[in-house]
Amino acid sequence: METLQAEEGPAFMVGSNLTYRVLVTGASGFVGPYVCDALRRICGPDVVVVATSKDGGPHPAFGEVEPLDVTDATAVHDAIVRHRPTHVIHLAALAALGAAQANPQNTWRIHVEGALNVAHAILDKVPDCWLIHVGSGLVYGESANTGRPLDENTLLAPIDDYAVTKAAADLAVGALARRGLKCVRMRPFNHTGPGQTEAFAVPAFAMQIARIEAGLAAPVIRVGNLDARRDFLDARDIADAYARAVSKSKDMAPNTIFNVASGLSWRIGDILDRLLAQSSVRIVTERDPSRMRPSDLPSIVGDASRARALLGWAPEHRFEDTLAAILTDCRAQVAKA
Repeated sequence: METLQAEEGPAFMVGSNLTYRVLVTGASGFVGPYVCDALRRICGPDVVVVATSKDGGPHPAFGEVEPLDVTDATAVHDAIVRHRPTHVIHLAALAALGAAQANPQNTWRIHVEGALNVAHAILDKVPDCWLIHVGSGLVYGESANTGRPLDENTLLAPIDDYAVTKAAADLAVGALARRGLKCVRMRPFNHTGPGQTEAFAVPAFAMQIARIEAGLAAPVIRVGNLDARRDFLDARDIADAYARAVSKSKDMAPNTIFNVASGLSWRIGDILDRLLAQSSVRIVTERDPSRMRPSDLPSIVGDASRARALLGWAPEHRFEDTLAAILTDCRAQVAKA
């Protein structure tokens, strides 16, 4: 697989097959490197990845990442003209709920204006390009309270700034399909893996354990709501779904929506217990009121039957193995510090 910072001209041909030329926004984020690996495995060694992120700079997975602020319509337009991608995977977003809620106006700019800037640039300059728009399973919000697995026809009922803006972007991109935008709307549920920040529950637990084992913290983990249940996936499985959307796009109707979910729910407390069981020291838990979210939904589980049927996708990684890998990664980070 080749990664590029910039190259003029249209998508090119290798033999009789169109080479995938995939521009990835937000490539320096948590999921970006996993997407890079998935594209190579699923789309083949000739795939060209144009990695972009707000700040750009060197990255071990991509080499050099091109700076691209998706809220800058002119910059997005110029990048699309220069690279003329066959596909865009739009990852750029505020990943953590706390960051999204801290500055709602900025969240609207990044999630909604950013997505529209990318979509309009594609429509205007490379109308044959497919947009793989990455939304969120949290757009279903209060609909999860039915207790049933959420499929793509479930009513969107988001409950916070993060989910509301993700829903708005999802719907805005879908509306542009009526004007000819070739889009696929992905709605991933919770996912984790090595490299995710401590703004998320699983790596936050694992990093606390790693610091305690290293003697850098007291043997106490402060926790929030441990009874919530969430549908968790390994980040590699999420990335595989995005790559499959690229490889299968020619066989799909524009504006297809895909949930990316395991169909199973994990209690947060059970996840913590599994991590603690792998620890070499005795650790106790302590409730932290600052970590309790009053709007938390009791249980969220997704139905990804459509992705299984149309993308040939299914989770391949046991979540227990994912947890072990995260703890190993956190221990390595602590050892290097």
